Amino acid sequence: MKIEKIETFTNEFICFVRVTADDGSVGWGQVAPYCADITAAVLHRQVAPYVLGWDCTEIEEMLDVVRDREHKFPGAYLRRAMGGIDTALWDMHGKVEGRPVCELIGGTAGTFRAYASSMKRDITPRDEADRFQRLRDEHGFDAFKFRIGAEVGRNRDEWPGRTEQIVPLIRKTLGDDVALLVDANSCYSPDKAIEVGRMLQDNGISHYEEPCPYWEFEQTKQVTDALEIDITGGEQDCMMANWKRMIDGRIVDVLQPDVCYLGGIARTLRVARKAAAAGLPITPHAANLSMVTIFTMHLLRAIPNAGKYLEFSIEGLDYYPWQDKLFLNDPYKITDGKVTITDAPGWGIEINPEWLARSAYQVSTRNS
Repeated sequence: MKIEKIETFTNEFICFVRVTADDGSVGWGQVAPYCADITAAVLHRQVAPYVLGWDCTEIEEMLDVVRDREHKFPGAYLRRAMGGIDTALWDMHGKVEGRPVCELIGGTAGTFRAYASSMKRDITPRDEADRFQRLRDEHGFDAFKFRIGAEVGRNRDEWPGRTEQIVPLIRKTLGDDVALLVDANSCYSPDKAIEVGRMLQDNGISHYEEPCPYWEFEQTKQVTDALEIDITGGEQDCMMANWKRMIDGRIVDVLQPDVCYLGGIARTLRVARKAAAAGLPITPHAANLSMVTIFTMHLLRAIPNAGKYLEFSIEGLDYYPWQDKLFLNDPYKITDGKVTITDAPGWGIEINPEWLARSAYQVSTRNS
């Protein structure tokens, strides 16, 4: 099978990708959310010309060629566009073989523990604690992540005292039987990150994400070496050289690649293999309920060094209005704090044709 046609269906936030092979086989994927219309342009301009006509089974090799041919563009948009092709091809292979993607990459269908992931900083500590309690009671979550500091905040809090209030309040409200995680989103200098980290340790927080500016590996390494709590990071990184540096230098305790940011399943599996050899777990970033969480569910059911849980966004349409009616089926039911990866072929989802009809359409073909 060779790639015959690449179609994108796009708005500002979402770009679904449909790849068709010369035998008529079809697969659906997605680029990373946000500015997805720009990524779609990159896909057709800088990815499609190299992959049209390629053997559909040679995913990793074809994406290395794209990387090499577009070596003057080493950044995030190219990798996001590559991920749209990758994820569509995995879906295609699953449908051809009648198997879920997780089986194609070495795993099985089944359940996986999820943590309820808050994206909000404008929420009061009391309101956050209350909604976590409701989610625990309604859906059985036993792990929760909330935000501390301000995003890339240069040691500032979202408002004075918020972090010092929310950490003990969440612990007191939910008790000692739940796992608590926090995300600092590159807020702190090393000294401040260590100070905050000791407070987190005192309150039984088990996961401290992106404490320092994520691109400053040496700063993060200082925090990792100083604290017993798991320091985590990597969601923004899309260059393999950075992943090698992060793994070899043990910059963090837990690695958090984002399947869509990194460039798809094949490239994420490459990182996972390197991490496994170094004894490091993978707890991916999956911060919304587009297809990225589906991709991550399948990945975690397959890799031997899967972390403790799947990130599962708890934000609804008030926060992510663009998530509305993306799929005909519901792939995101939570039962007893777990998601279910079914044995349906490919990704096991059906994209809403009404959403597709409203999107901006573009196509690249082998003979164009």
